[in-house]
Amino acid sequence: MVLAQEYLKPIKYIIPVYPFSQFLAAFLRNDHAPGRATAAILAGGIFNIFGDVFFVFGLNLGIYGAGLATAIGGCISIVVLLSHFVSKTNTLKISKIYGHVHKMRLLTINGFSSFISDIAMGVIAMLFNRQIMHYLNSDALAVFGIIVQVTTIVQCSTYGVGQAIQPIVSVNYGAGKKERIKEAKTYGLWTVVLLSIVWTGLVMLIPNGIIRLFMSPTNHVLQIAPTIMRVYALSYLFLPLNIFAIYYFPSVMKPNIALIISFARGMVLCGILVYVLPMLFGSFAIWWVMPITETLVAIYVGYCMSKYA
Repeated sequence: MVLAQEYLKPIKYIIPVYPFSQFLAAFLRNDHAPGRATAAILAGGIFNIFGDVFFVFGLNLGIYGAGLATAIGGCISIVVLLSHFVSKTNTLKISKIYGHVHKMRLLTINGFSSFISDIAMGVIAMLFNRQIMHYLNSDALAVFGIIVQVTTIVQCSTYGVGQAIQPIVSVNYGAGKKERIKEAKTYGLWTVVLLSIVWTGLVMLIPNGIIRLFMSPTNHVLQIAPTIMRVYALSYLFLPLNIFAIYYFPSVMKPNIALIISFARGMVLCGILVYVLPMLFGSFAIWWVMPITETLVAIYVGYCMSKYA
């Protein structure tokens, strides 16, 4: 509890930054600036990762430093996003709207899946932390901390694909251009396949190299990390596809599918499996939770993609 309070000290002052950054990113994507929205997310996420190392180990700030890196990373994302509104490419302006209630309902339905996807990272981390400390030890928790950072990078790279394709698909869906939607989806799917191969292969090939990027590991950590990370990395085979689907389906007016995907991978399946698997198959089964979760969700995504092509 004390550690959690230390971590949250710098974060509690900038909590509104997180929903506001998602709000701004949506405007940028629809104002022909998906690249800047992606850059904002990546800038904040990358600073968070390397800021953890600098503040926690370089400045010896401990868990407070991890929270400080997270807080500054969020602020960096906001600054990059806001820079669009003073750029020459900005075409957005404030105007009067009508039908507030109806439009608010549509916005909520279409955006809720992305919201669930974002907060799911925190939920997953919390569930895993509790189970790892119950069944394993602090060294395993340290390895999981690195896994969380790597997974954040994988998700952020896929967010970029989803956010780039969303306005393209939406515009063509409204115009009834099915061939253009199919073409955009094909490019998007090939991109997430490439991301899946790259990230899975990277973790499989150099797990201890990745560990050393983030910490000065003990010999025991180096012994247990390769097996743990290689098993968990199997989830990266399907994670990009599932994240991509969360952005794609609202663009073709199927927000309910995106919502099911977000809840399934973010809370429901992993929430059940993280308790059931180690109980039935032993402590190491914890590391199979996300590979199984992402695989099951990907099967559903594949079915929906084929049905609503």
